[in-house]
Amino acid sequence: MPHLLIAGCGAAGMYAAVHAARRGCRVTVLDGNDRPGHKLSITGKGRCNVTNDCDLDTFLQNVPRNPRFLYSALSRCMPADVQAFFEAEGVPLKTERGRRVFPQSDRAQDIVSALLKAMQDAGVTVHLNSRVKKLILSDNSCTGVILSDGSELRADAVLLATGGMSYPRTGSRGDGYRLAEQAGLTVIPPQPSLIPLETAESDAAEMQGLSLRNVTLTVTQGKKTVFTELGEMLFTHFGISGPLVLSASCRMDPQKLDSYLLNIDMKPALTPEQLDARMLRDFAAQQNKDIVNALRGLLPASMIPVMLNRTDIPQTQKIHDITKAQRMTLGSCIKGFALHASAMRPVTEAIVTRGGVSVKEINPNTMESKKIRGLYIAGELLDVDAYTGGYNLQIAFATGYAAALAAAEQDPA
Repeated sequence: MPHLLIAGCGAAGMYAAVHAARRGCRVTVLDGNDRPGHKLSITGKGRCNVTNDCDLDTFLQNVPRNPRFLYSALSRCMPADVQAFFEAEGVPLKTERGRRVFPQSDRAQDIVSALLKAMQDAGVTVHLNSRVKKLILSDNSCTGVILSDGSELRADAVLLATGGMSYPRTGSRGDGYRLAEQAGLTVIPPQPSLIPLETAESDAAEMQGLSLRNVTLTVTQGKKTVFTELGEMLFTHFGISGPLVLSASCRMDPQKLDSYLLNIDMKPALTPEQLDARMLRDFAAQQNKDIVNALRGLLPASMIPVMLNRTDIPQTQKIHDITKAQRMTLGSCIKGFALHASAMRPVTEAIVTRGGVSVKEINPNTMESKKIRGLYIAGELLDVDAYTGGYNLQIAFATGYAAALAAAEQDPA
């Protein structure tokens, strides 16, 4: 019976623990926190977007970094398999807009509890407040770990599933990167991903709290469009956030933010000509009103002063005095509200971490290091990340599952 040590009691670690134990492994899970699944319990604003109910090709299209590396792991652990697992463990699921899968209870803790019970039923041992300080390496093999209290634990295989650097208060301190580097693995410098953006323009703060739906956000770099999508976003005191912005951040290089232009189309369902016709109809019925009041049927109230300021149209100008040139300028601004990102928010506010252990040094079928036998990497530690919508958790489950299958086949010492 091979012995598998897992560093990290999060999504990848717990899922791997269950499946390795069910295949005959003796499994010990180590976590530096005082409670298991801390980060998982707060994902999706406490609702836990478990996975995305899509096919393999669609899934890979939503992974901007190293998608092909995941082909094998996802082929053996598809979103349908993850859904079947949790349903079998007594957690009814539901599918919402964008194929996002949640527990029917809207409680992330139900997912954590199901994993913990499955681990217990499979005979997995869990040690909390047990932070891994160092790997035990010998003859290009990993044979155990040394904990922060100096104690040693030996094993036939070690799985690093400690997470990235996002949400450090949940225990994601970046320990896994340090351990991987100790083993001689290349770590692509971690950066924030799926993160809000600060903007150079101050008018975003003037609309703080304004949520937009059914708008299109397009990000360009020179003449190249790097992201465009219809959805929801939010103006904040520092800039912009929301699903569209988080997904767009995946496509942006933090070191080259000044090279990107962000354009918001407030009326993507209308062509410029149709928008102009709409304004003409609205204006015809409000000839004697100030334009600041006449636009309330077209734009959110807090956006109107900002839009007029951008177009140099006085708020008190009467509709009957609006020129065609002013109307065209206003229409262009509505169809292309431009912003410039000045910074990404701190990594502590990121949903996931971009970068991590280079996938060139990991076997995509087993998640085992190509340099160190018996050392496996899964989840956010790997240099893969995806858009919002359940994709990142599915990656954690699938890579943890691949590592579990491989570790269960290790020859016991």
